[in-house]
Amino acid sequence: MYWLHPDTKTELFEAADYYAEHRSLAVSRVFLSEFERVRGFLVQNQFPARAGDDGFRMFHFNRFPYTLIYEGVSVSGPQNYAIAHQRR
Repeated sequence: MYWLHPDTKTELFEAADYYAEHRSLAVSRVFLSEFERVRGFLVQNQFPARAGDDGFRMFHFNRFPYTLIYEGVSVSGPQNYAIAHQRR
């Protein structure tokens, strides 16, 4: 189980749309698959990264320059607050 902030959904689909428009539909699908891989990993292991002073954790995508910003909450799963481009 996990929670995805509505703005995070928007960021995710905007990034996927960018890849579809500027690269290809296949790259967009791979990007979404990478998100699903990260999400699945964090559902199984919510605490692979240290929490910052604000309590948030960051997990980097492998194949794309994006980071998922989340808060680990063991009972209800990770709370995902943002998908941030690493160079913006």
